[in-house]
Amino acid sequence: MYWNPFIHSAFYNKPIYLAATAIGLCQVTFPHESFEYLQREIKKRIPNAEFIQGIDPMSEYSRQLKEYLDGDRKEFTFAIDFRGTDFQISVWRALVNIPYGEVRSYSDIARTIGNSNAVRAVGTANGANPIPIVVPCHRVLGRNKTLTGFRGGLKMKETLLRLEGFNAFTVNGHERYFF
Repeated sequence: MYWNPFIHSAFYNKPIYLAATAIGLCQVTFPHESFEYLQREIKKRIPNAEFIQGIDPMSEYSRQLKEYLDGDRKEFTFAIDFRGTDFQISVWRALVNIPYGEVRSYSDIARTIGNSNAVRAVGTANGANPIPIVVPCHRVLGRNKTLTGFRGGLKMKETLLRLEGFNAFTVNGHERYFF
């Protein structure tokens, strides 16, 4: 298990930790989450994981994440190592297919995976996404484009959506537009 901190000076100026297996990227933290958090979360899915800090194995992930945060990349092309239940993985795969700058509702995702009654379960799987930003759970909004829960905080969700050019959503019942 390789890991490395990633810092983007224009984006919170705190480390985002990235971790990958030989298969692909498996964990991304938010700036408020520690390396210990990264270790705990990975150990839940990969109990025997040993952590090796490595710049070279992680350089492609860091490069593409930097390009995304700079506004120069719209999709990630590296491999992802999904670890979760079959249901969670189906939701996460649906998230990857939401185009840059677009949003979907939890109901949309439930329909996409063929289980229109699983809206709440989709929300739970969305919240359990271990690879945020890359697996764009920030592109999922509540009814009427309501900005809803996000592990990184609503401010970060708003920041990511604005970065992608999505500029109209609802916060606390009030429409917000950015131009």
